[in-house]
Amino acid sequence: MAADLSTAGKRTGARILTVYGGRAYEPQIDGLKNGVDIVVGTPGRLLDLEKQKYLNLGGVAAVVLDEADKMLDLGFLPDIERILKRIPDERQAMLFSATMPSEIVGLSRRYLTRPTHVRAGDDDEPGQTTTSHIDQYVYRTHQMDKGEMLARLLQAEGRGLSMVFCQTKRACDKVAGDLKARGFAAAAVHGDLGQSQRERALRAFRNGKIDVLVATDVAARGLDVDDVTHVVNYECPDDEKTYTHRIGRTGRAGRSGTAVTFVDWREIARWKLINAALELSFPDPEETYSTSPHFFEQLGIPEGTKGRLAKEKQERAGLEAEEIEDIGDTGVHAKQREQREPRDRDRGGRSRNRNRRRTRKGAEAAAPDAPARTEPAGGDGEAAPAPRRRRRRRTRSGVEVGRGQEGTAQEG
Repeated sequence: MAADLSTAGKRTGARILTVYGGRAYEPQIDGLKNGVDIVVGTPGRLLDLEKQKYLNLGGVAAVVLDEADKMLDLGFLPDIERILKRIPDERQAMLFSATMPSEIVGLSRRYLTRPTHVRAGDDDEPGQTTTSHIDQYVYRTHQMDKGEMLARLLQAEGRGLSMVFCQTKRACDKVAGDLKARGFAAAAVHGDLGQSQRERALRAFRNGKIDVLVATDVAARGLDVDDVTHVVNYECPDDEKTYTHRIGRTGRAGRSGTAVTFVDWREIARWKLINAALELSFPDPEETYSTSPHFFEQLGIPEGTKGRLAKEKQERAGLEAEEIEDIGDTGVHAKQREQREPRDRDRGGRSRNRNRRRTRKGAEAAAPDAPARTEPAGGDGEAAPAPRRRRRRRTRSGVEVGRGQEGTAQEG
């Protein structure tokens, strides 16, 4: 959004600043101190900067909530309400949402004054989300064959930038690694990656250094790339809203696109609910394998295509060609850290918070080269004798084996 605003406000000289978590505070604080006209940010970082007195929400004249339903799903609704309570009552407010769940409707009624509902879509088509410029295909697949099907699908004629959606972070890494081993320029994006790693993968995707982005639903919204030709649901989404936002990554700005969904036999019941909610025409997906003729014909896959990209077609630079951007320290401010470090050290330069080794019972263990310590017994100052080691006794038929043998030896 910040990039679009920068383009729109180029002639007016509008000062735009982005603030969000995962990046260092200092550049964002410096930008606020220098003065800005528009702040684009995430709820958590906005409230954090407002709490630290670097951001004043009392002078806001307009507020825009983009992807409101996604922020609701991620648990940001309380943060949004706190922000709306801190801005003036006399302001312009706009709320954008692909779907309108009851919570978002209630939010608009509480914080918007005489709101006007504007809906963009094709009301004459069955289903609220079905669009004529996205070709949708649903196949019933086998878990062990999905990797081969995906590799052949990604060699379809006219295939450009593509997004593959998985349910879990582990599945993302596995699919991305498998595609790279097959010769594709692929990268994974999910919540376990650092902010710089995610941004690196997205930059490489936008710049064309990679052409396959494997992601969880964290990237299903807010990623604005106009020329995505194919979206693949490698795993069936949870509900119709997630399906809508996933396939909405293709067919943007009036372009055509292709959306393919793999449905495992365990996911059939879930898919039936999605199909019924969106009034689609795939109640019973056709059983399909990587060698099925209809799979090649419907998706425009050249005959004889195998599950590995030929070396002469491996033309993209890959994720390694995209540099990692230094986004700075995301923890405490450097100044605060410098002020805290001297307090954590004594005069000898040793840290007061150093860890101490302890035994299983909690007593402090002695250093390897330190002399053994003896505690005084009572008040006479004499060292207590070391505890006697308990001898393990072995018995046979109720008679101790050791004693019996010793007695026999003495008698003889």
